[in-house]
Amino acid sequence: MRVSNLSDTLWEKAKELIPAGTQTLSKGPDQFVFGVAPKYLKRGKGCHVWDVDGNEYIDYPMALGPILLGYDYPPIVEAVTRQLREGTTFTLMHPLEVEVAELLSAVIPCCEMVRFAKNGTDVTSAAVRIARAYTGRDHIAFCGYHGCQDWYAVTTPRNRGIPKVLAELIHPFEYNRIDTLKRLFDEYHGKIACVIMEVPGREPSINPETGRNFLQEVVDLAHKNGSLFILDEIVTGFRFALGGAQERYRVVPDLACFGKGMANGIPISAIVGKKEFMKELNEVFFSMTYSGDTLGLAATKATILELMKRPVIEHIWSIGRNLHEGVRKIAEELRVPFEIGGQAVRGHFVIDCDDEDTTTTIKSLFLQETVKRGILFGGPVFISYSHTDMDVKKTLDSVYSAMVVIKRALESGSPASFLEGERIGVVFRQRG
Repeated sequence: MRVSNLSDTLWEKAKELIPAGTQTLSKGPDQFVFGVAPKYLKRGKGCHVWDVDGNEYIDYPMALGPILLGYDYPPIVEAVTRQLREGTTFTLMHPLEVEVAELLSAVIPCCEMVRFAKNGTDVTSAAVRIARAYTGRDHIAFCGYHGCQDWYAVTTPRNRGIPKVLAELIHPFEYNRIDTLKRLFDEYHGKIACVIMEVPGREPSINPETGRNFLQEVVDLAHKNGSLFILDEIVTGFRFALGGAQERYRVVPDLACFGKGMANGIPISAIVGKKEFMKELNEVFFSMTYSGDTLGLAATKATILELMKRPVIEHIWSIGRNLHEGVRKIAEELRVPFEIGGQAVRGHFVIDCDDEDTTTTIKSLFLQETVKRGILFGGPVFISYSHTDMDVKKTLDSVYSAMVVIKRALESGSPASFLEGERIGVVFRQRG
């Protein structure tokens, strides 16, 4: 790979000009192996990206999930370019607001009404506000990650600047453990406005007594207690199925939040739901200058039309299974405690070491050895429509070589000595 000083030069300037040096914490250099991994990417095509020094990689974080079809995907580029010439935002509303709302209502099970925004945080915040307005209650039960707004961020270690009193209203429960949610409803009887959750990459468990899956049990329990059920589909939407996780697992939430892959990387998000609850937005304050931005709407329309006419969902599930299974077989052959867990279309690394320190070292070593061989892994593992069998084959070849190094490192008793850069850090550790 070519080496130059451009990446480091940019980083040195960024540290002086940008707090934390990055706009997105999960994209910062400390999330990769500092000193080995690239810091800045300049362009992408399909599932391949090029850093500022001209090195090419097969990309798996895919911008943390938004790139569902692929970088520089022609129908999306053409739709956005066309709209750019016509205008990006106007004094009055634009027809695309209605057209895209109609499309969403046609493919998302719970969608009767729609409002648009730009980030996942915008719409999860709006969903909670709607639930509180509708029920007259203040407490929230949550499972998973829901953005950087105060109501959720107060529960994380990155809660500086947020009134601590808000933490008294927010309560976590565990995925696939309905008893943890039941305890919250017992403890805060008549006080919980909503249950908001995401599907974190594992199948919902099935209750052997009722035959109902965990998601449906959550819906039933929320409604029994007079609370709304909000499904955070920022990641799962248009990836698990055309209609999201709610279509795949046959549950109908009261409200749902979409973002990331819905426009193949163009910023847009949406809150959708049943009219009874969405009508709260007639009074609830939720209004932004760019929520009707036409580039995001044009990209969403083009993306959904691609999903409707091409086998995108089938492809990403198939390619993802091949990748996961290939990594598992390599790890078993070499007896390395490593696999890609989660769903085929939304994976994460599972490393079974005795302690957290060794686990972090082994993950860092894996990222180091694969990026040296042209494979860009990070935290999440996402598959796009542009990933091919050939990409997976090259990836698995690189994974095999990386696993050989990891095996030697573990056998040496000093795996950290195999690192050529700095170990990866964490933004924060999530609950449940």
